[in-house]
Amino acid sequence: MNQFDPTRPSTPSNGEPSPGTGRAGAHAGLGRPRPEATPVGATAAPHRVPSAAPAPGEVERLVGGWHHDPHGVLGAHPTPEGLAVRVLRPLAERVVVETPAGRFQLSHLQDGLFTGLLPLPGDAAGSTGYRLRVSYDGTEHVQEDGYRFLPTLTEQDLHLIGEGRHEQLWRALGSQVRTVDGVAGTGFAVWAPNASGVRVIADFNGWNGIAHPMRSLGSSGVWELFVPGVGEGALYKYEIATRDGRMLQKADPLARSAEIPPATASVVHVSSHTWHDQEWLERRAGLTAHDHPMSVYEVHLASWRPGLTYRELAAELPGYVRDLGFTHVELMPVMEHPFGGSWGYQVSGFYAPTARLGSPDDFRHLVDALHQHGIGVIVDWVPAHFPKDDFALARFDGEPLYEPADPNRAEHPDWGTLEFDYGRTEVRNFLVANAVYWAEEFHVDGLRVDAVASMLYLDYSREHGQWSPNEHGGRENWDAVRFLQEMNATVYRRCPGVVTVAEESTAWDGVTRATDVDNHGRGGLGFGLKWNMGWMHDSLEYIQHEPIHRKYHHDEMTFSMVYAYSENYVLPISHDEVVHGKGSLVSKMPGDWWQQRANVRAYLGYMWAHPGKQLLFMGQEFAQGAEWDHETGPQWWLLEPEWPAAADHRGVQDLVRDLNRVYQDCPALWQRDTDPTGFSWLDGHAAEDNLFSFVRYDRAGRPLVCVSNLSPVVRTDYRVGLPPTGPDARWLEVLNTDAEAYGGSGVGNPDPVKADPTPWNGQPTSTELTLPPLATIWLTPA
Repeated sequence: MNQFDPTRPSTPSNGEPSPGTGRAGAHAGLGRPRPEATPVGATAAPHRVPSAAPAPGEVERLVGGWHHDPHGVLGAHPTPEGLAVRVLRPLAERVVVETPAGRFQLSHLQDGLFTGLLPLPGDAAGSTGYRLRVSYDGTEHVQEDGYRFLPTLTEQDLHLIGEGRHEQLWRALGSQVRTVDGVAGTGFAVWAPNASGVRVIADFNGWNGIAHPMRSLGSSGVWELFVPGVGEGALYKYEIATRDGRMLQKADPLARSAEIPPATASVVHVSSHTWHDQEWLERRAGLTAHDHPMSVYEVHLASWRPGLTYRELAAELPGYVRDLGFTHVELMPVMEHPFGGSWGYQVSGFYAPTARLGSPDDFRHLVDALHQHGIGVIVDWVPAHFPKDDFALARFDGEPLYEPADPNRAEHPDWGTLEFDYGRTEVRNFLVANAVYWAEEFHVDGLRVDAVASMLYLDYSREHGQWSPNEHGGRENWDAVRFLQEMNATVYRRCPGVVTVAEESTAWDGVTRATDVDNHGRGGLGFGLKWNMGWMHDSLEYIQHEPIHRKYHHDEMTFSMVYAYSENYVLPISHDEVVHGKGSLVSKMPGDWWQQRANVRAYLGYMWAHPGKQLLFMGQEFAQGAEWDHETGPQWWLLEPEWPAAADHRGVQDLVRDLNRVYQDCPALWQRDTDPTGFSWLDGHAAEDNLFSFVRYDRAGRPLVCVSNLSPVVRTDYRVGLPPTGPDARWLEVLNTDAEAYGGSGVGNPDPVKADPTPWNGQPTSTELTLPPLATIWLTPA
């Protein structure tokens, strides 16, 4: 094979201009072909036709893989002398063109290029009225010629791509099974603006792309080819000739399906899933997350029940989550990724659910099943970075493309990955469309955006000299800000009821503020919710102290209310808190086994009553003692009857079930999550007693009182203020984390308690309660 020569001129050596590009390329001539005197055979056999040799150098460029307009050479081209037909079929013995006027055998010119000048006017057979009969090893195959078709992308597609506004980019780029002029096949399209040539290599061509060079669609940077006869399930990659003479083999960035790792080919996919969640989607469209219940069960699908496929998970996960009363699941990244140990956070296939667990339609089936059980689906989405694997996005066309050209900006210092170039129109479009894709194609109800802080700051995890300030001399990455604003605005406009959630660990102002400029001239990032990392850190710090020391750390539990309404928050106890030596939730707790479980129960009771939504990682709902291991998953055997301490673990699981049930039944716990008037401290200063008490209100003013006694002593006749609810008000203990059913001691207030007119805690009425040890109780008017 000829090697690429970067010094090769872009015009043929005879001085004729290079073939045209874009849509005209399908019909453009190559100058006047030079017919050769080849006798015409008998009419019973295919006619031998004169060769229609291309201009000098064209064959070498075609076969070498650096031709920008193969359609200008290959296919059928009308000329004054007849119809010039050129076909590239390496290893073929014979190529015959079949037209309405007869069959004509082409001549082999060189390197698999067959040519002929058919004695036909251009409009007799044209470029659309013929088929090929190609013989290999004595066997003839009837084929369509992919080089007789116009581009499968429309001018509107290319315009939107150029503008960075193609909100359904996956319908233009990637592999699209379609029928063109009555011919079934697959259109391939990829953005590679720095490439000198691009070819499709695939299982249907023996992974040799010589016969399938793609054409450049001009300044769009898109390369395109329609391949007849290729359909669902075909494996493929792109072979890219770089400007410095290398040949790269890359998976399709827009592939909607991929091989099971460690294999890395893309897969042509067509969905055949029939959705059954229309009622769910219609109901969702009228809801907002802020004023509705949301308790989230975080799941790593590959290890929740190791070995289960998407469809097998669909038979088990929805029922389990519904039984526990969670309203949503949050799935750690399901996008394709090369290394399982990354848990999906180093994505190589942004448009493809991981094939480890099944097909894209299998994943659709899982989402559908969750919806039919009344459970929303949030997926982790990772637009902050991508891995450097050779087959994926890194230096995709031989040069920085998806990543910034500046190495200091491109390198993500924490994870050995590359960051996206948010300032590049096409890259921003790739990511915005990807967010829309998961909502529209897979019906997901939310996107939790990972590592937002690393996107917002140019100096994130960088030392002095490793970063450059923005145009105003600051550290803010304004390109990333604009991308996040566009992504959020687009998702909320196109996908009613979908929520976006930011994992953002700094005090960036306005993460959940609307992107529209407000009266102060400020536009927010536009997220619906934000993980409250401060609450998570502070509350876990507090609860890990021995109770005797907690009074010195009291403000770690109360400080969250200073900023609780600055954003719309989710309270996360996520996978990050139960790995890498941090210990599981129950193992963080001080004391013996009974006290550890009591602390967990009290903590969860406090968490579910605190303003904000809740998120709990799998395995923590039944107090497993070991850290999460992505190979083995939750320790389900702890719940089996033969396990000596099974009742202890089931007690915590039963508490989580009741927390979710009472939570959803009490609008005071979720209806005014973003309204400061929906919360009031009763006593946030009882440090000596390790006690916290507050009241939540729903829109109608109905209250729920939460009291957490985080000391190991029973407090009898402990007076707590109560909001007024009318004469002869009685209050009922609707939840007690110390109940015997949960493994507690059974101390509490089993009978309704009567409020008396003694003012206390700033309230006009109060009552004396029995507060169980290391426990949280909830009270509502009887």
